[in-house]
Amino acid sequence: MTIDIDTVTKILRETAETVVLPRFRRLAEGEVSEKAPGDLVTVADREAEEIISRRLREILDVPVVGEEAASSDPGLTRALLAEPRVWVVDPLDGTRNFVHGDERFAVMVALVYRGRSIVSWILRPTLDRVHVAELGSGAWCDGLRLRREPAPADPALLRGAARGRSLSAAERAHVEGSAPALAELDQGSGCVGVDYPRLVEGGLDFMLFSGTRPWDHAPGSLLLTEAGGVCLRPGGEPYRPDGEGRLLLTAADERTWRTVRPLMIP
Repeated sequence: MTIDIDTVTKILRETAETVVLPRFRRLAEGEVSEKAPGDLVTVADREAEEIISRRLREILDVPVVGEEAASSDPGLTRALLAEPRVWVVDPLDGTRNFVHGDERFAVMVALVYRGRSIVSWILRPTLDRVHVAELGSGAWCDGLRLRREPAPADPALLRGAARGRSLSAAERAHVEGSAPALAELDQGSGCVGVDYPRLVEGGLDFMLFSGTRPWDHAPGSLLLTEAGGVCLRPGGEPYRPDGEGRLLLTAADERTWRTVRPLMIP
């Protein structure tokens, strides 16, 4: 099975140009709603997912697990366990940023084979910047090969982020208590399509996530691991889009992961 990476990139770019960017900072009344309290969705999310899903099926006619479709029908995620190949689509990652006029949003796709991401794409529409990864072939940004350098061994030099909306009170207190031992600890950008490339390219050394939905992590986890980083559950198991679990700790390398694991997870 061979997927033309450039063809999927073209689909994402065209969808962003026709559906997403025309609404950036121009959303009309009624074009923003809540799927759940605090969980925003826009007309751009829904229209982009419809277009991307249809066009991906024209390339490879397999099930599509999209964020918006799955929010209406959570049973769609069972395809990741039941089907050998599945497209995973996040049509507009960072919707809250998008709604508030913040450029930190992305369009993301991954192809999953037997529970593992094998190809992925992350497009930053306002920058026209594309990160792609292919299992066993590496990670790339706009045609340039990416390789994450090891992070500093001293925890006091490490820069990280903890995206903790779903952290328990005890988990949040533990993370906050560890912050003084680090050079920097922020809350992330509000968009994993920004944060994974940031980690790959050296802007962060690690990141803790308290939610691991496949459309959020199937693309970025492959980008990070193909660049030499790690994406592991608290027990050390590799992230899988078909897996279960709430916490995920990503890092520049295994040594950094082992260093920050006790600092980030009680």
